[in-house]
Amino acid sequence: MINSNNKLGKSGALASLFLLFALLIFPAVSSAAVDADALLKQARDALTVGQIDQAQSLFKQVPAPGPEGDDGQFVYSRMQLARISYSMKDAGKAREFAEQVVAVYPDNVEAKNFLTSLDRETKPEWQKTLEDCKRFMPNLLKGATMTLVLVFFTMIVSPIGGLFIALGKISRMQPFMAISWFIIWFFRGTPLLLQLFFIYYGLPAIGITLSPLAAALIGLGINYSAYLAEIIRAGIESIDDGQTEAAKALGMTYGQTMRRVIIPQTYKRIIPPIANEFIALIKDTALVSTIAMVELMRAADQMFNAYFNVTVLVMAAVIYLIFTSVFTFFFEKIEYKVGVYERR
Repeated sequence: MINSNNKLGKSGALASLFLLFALLIFPAVSSAAVDADALLKQARDALTVGQIDQAQSLFKQVPAPGPEGDDGQFVYSRMQLARISYSMKDAGKAREFAEQVVAVYPDNVEAKNFLTSLDRETKPEWQKTLEDCKRFMPNLLKGATMTLVLVFFTMIVSPIGGLFIALGKISRMQPFMAISWFIIWFFRGTPLLLQLFFIYYGLPAIGITLSPLAAALIGLGINYSAYLAEIIRAGIESIDDGQTEAAKALGMTYGQTMRRVIIPQTYKRIIPPIANEFIALIKDTALVSTIAMVELMRAADQMFNAYFNVTVLVMAAVIYLIFTSVFTFFFEKIEYKVGVYERR
């Protein structure tokens, strides 16, 4: 009986000691977390009123996390110190604070990216520009390829469509005249951006859903066909009426006259204005970015929003200038070649 009482007394004493130890330890841990939060709040308040030195002092007082970690107070405080030091042109201190984070949390992405940015800042401008070009060029080239697809498709489709619309407008058949007039009136009188929106976002309301590429091809093809129709019509009407009379005298039908006499002469005269339209087309393809098409402008915009690096916009501008320069040179050569007989 005495032994059992002694055992119960020892067990009660051990339990009491354990409870006392827990009461001493847990408040300390809790107060440490509360102190860290309080320090961060005071530091943020100091930053708000412009007291930079006080804010830095408070951030430095946030303790390193224990074995069980913390709620991110240490990382936040050290990264704030790193940014403040960097803004004050003290790259050494900024690196020191970011490395403190990496020493505790080796996989912290924020600190690692910050250190990478610091490494980049120490490089000469020409090296940074070269690295930017290597980083941005693949995506820009993908977007440029899509731009060329849109341009070449429209260059093939719009002269053919423009020819039929132009012939319809100068036709003596009222239905063809009315349809051609309406196409020219509507697609020249409304913005291309609105037309793209209607084709991509509006047609699904009546059960017609198109992919971004299909919507872009249709919108650009019809729009430029309408513009070229007026250029072609003016070119046809600029041919002397004597040409038509001579063709009739030879027994040619209206279709044969157009195909063998009028249209071949027309295209020689309208190459300069058509070339201007196609050069404008290269830049107008940027509008298809509004319907989720990733062409050159969309690719540049996405990377600029991701990196806030103006180099990507400069690179996109250079690619556009290269395209327009090549197309200008190409059309000048064609214009010179088709006009060689008229200069004799």
